[in-house]
Amino acid sequence: MTKVFEIRWHGRGGQGAKTAALLFGNAVMSTGKYLQAFPEYGPERMGAPVQAFNRLSDSQISLHCGIKEPDIVIILDPTLLESQPVTKGLKAEGTIIVNTLLEPKELREKLNLATQKIFTVDASGISRDLLGRELPNTPMLGALTKVSDIIGLEDLVKYAKKKLEKKFRGKGSGIVEGNLEAIKKAYNNVRGG
Repeated sequence: MTKVFEIRWHGRGGQGAKTAALLFGNAVMSTGKYLQAFPEYGPERMGAPVQAFNRLSDSQISLHCGIKEPDIVIILDPTLLESQPVTKGLKAEGTIIVNTLLEPKELREKLNLATQKIFTVDASGISRDLLGRELPNTPMLGALTKVSDIIGLEDLVKYAKKKLEKKFRGKGSGIVEGNLEAIKKAYNNVRGG
């Protein structure tokens, strides 16, 4: 990665878009890359549309502005496909990853995308199965890791384990293990190309 690589996350308040962007960014930083990870949202309330961003590079990043033309767009909540301009600015050679039961071909037609790579994964189903609630952020980390060459699964899981153990200290290892399994399951079940 010699150029600056940009990712835009779309979700709703409470789904963990900001947390996922920060966790992913810090995991990438632990491999020696430079990064920025930041959120952008209006009223802070559950269910409100939110965006989070990652900017990554092998060299120091001097940009300090919003991301207008992302290389990857990640959609945690598929209802945003109808209500938000989630594909706005996505590069022609870019990638979109969506938490949905739809197949990539169906999504390509629905979004009217011609050249971008499209991937889908049932992150909501994975999180319900493994975490007992709908929290698609960690499964989407697994999907992002699978479709990009930014970080390897082993490095991501190792870093995520360390951060999650710290965050959930004293709350049992089930939460940490469930999130790590969600990352791995999404990595292995993402569809598209």
